[in-house]
Amino acid sequence: MTSDSTAFLRTAGREFVDQSGTPVRLRGVAVGGWLNMENFITGYSGNESLMRGTVREVLGEEKYELFFERLLTAFFDEDDAKLLAGMGMNCVRLPVNYRHFEDDARPFVFKEEGFRHLDRVIEACARHGIYSVIDLHALPGSQNHHWHSDNPTHRPAFFDHPHFQDRVVAIWERIAEHYKDNPWVAGYNPINEPADESRKVVGPFYTRLVEAIRAIDDRHILFLDGNTYSTEFDVFDAEWDNTVYVCHDYAAPGMGNGGDYPGVTDGKYYDTAALEAKYLQRTEYSRRTGTPIWVGEFAPIYTGDERRDAMRRQVLADQLDIYRGDGASWSSWMYKDLGRQGVAMVRPDSPYMKRFGDFVAKKNRLGADNWGSDGNGIIEVTKPFQEMIAREFPDFDPYPWGRFDWVRTLILNLTVAQPLAYEYAELFRGLDDDELIALADSFALRNCDIRTTLVEQLRAG
Repeated sequence: MTSDSTAFLRTAGREFVDQSGTPVRLRGVAVGGWLNMENFITGYSGNESLMRGTVREVLGEEKYELFFERLLTAFFDEDDAKLLAGMGMNCVRLPVNYRHFEDDARPFVFKEEGFRHLDRVIEACARHGIYSVIDLHALPGSQNHHWHSDNPTHRPAFFDHPHFQDRVVAIWERIAEHYKDNPWVAGYNPINEPADESRKVVGPFYTRLVEAIRAIDDRHILFLDGNTYSTEFDVFDAEWDNTVYVCHDYAAPGMGNGGDYPGVTDGKYYDTAALEAKYLQRTEYSRRTGTPIWVGEFAPIYTGDERRDAMRRQVLADQLDIYRGDGASWSSWMYKDLGRQGVAMVRPDSPYMKRFGDFVAKKNRLGADNWGSDGNGIIEVTKPFQEMIAREFPDFDPYPWGRFDWVRTLILNLTVAQPLAYEYAELFRGLDDDELIALADSFALRNCDIRTTLVEQLRAG
């Protein structure tokens, strides 16, 4: 979709500006769980490709296609774009799994139909004056250690194999060719949260990827995540024009194991000053290079306990005050889910939650999801194992987040979560077409509740 009256956004010093040079402060949300599905968002277990494979086995190809086509259509449509525009949002970040564009069995064979839903939503948002940022959230081989890169293991193979890197360059060349003339695309976020332990591959690969994209499209902004989940920026070999170095700014007291706020989390005291100090640390590279600040992900996780959630809302209020005072642009994580973090939430009495509510409760009890969990699950099982590893390997501090996360990932988010994926799939067995459509339509905005406190906070931010 193009429009002669719509300017391409670009960077000018620390600001985003339109074609007339008028500053534009980007404020928006990420549509996570849609073209890159995540377990805590839509209620399955494990990683997306495992979930899709097990559901396909149960439903068969025809019903599988019916359900997922309907789900992708219902998850975000014109009503969603209208809601976001009414909130004052002017940007959406659209996470995408590479599997929409390419199959592992046929590498380098690009699937043009992968653009269908992406085009539809970009156009819907454009009709409401909302820009889009295209985010490749899951890369071939997985670029980080966790579920959100569709990683079935705990190791990012992307950095070990040039084959995977070649495929990503080819994918981005096709994306750039497709959108190079679309001014409603604010830009490209080529790699979400890379985690290159060697710190030797990601920088040179970024240089290669930027040059490949720029050879096709030199008008769109590039939003580049730093290494180690967008927290380290010393890996960049060069600075490029019309480029943003993306900060992710999750606050510890807003996470699954967060304590009181103000108060202590993981042995450290957090208040507004501590949040601002961490923000300044994470945005130091942007300041040094004189480029715009875009907080590509942030926001607390809600618990259902009003006392704790009131503190989570205060965390968000303080973060938004910091960003507003600094003139920073931002994209909140995230828009729609089962109630853990989203603006829109699937209702408890929906067909989907009636069928999968007990399953979701079981995986929460077992701690099978990483995001929003305290990492313990059934603590009488996990605590002795954590203590044994700490006792036997006191100096073990694995990349990226240390021993506790490494152990909980292997025990809970893989060993427990992967068998649960088959249990989730079995809940589809025997459903007819109308029942599958009703499940998918549970995610349509008309069937969701709205977290009004979050709407008001983001509108004011």
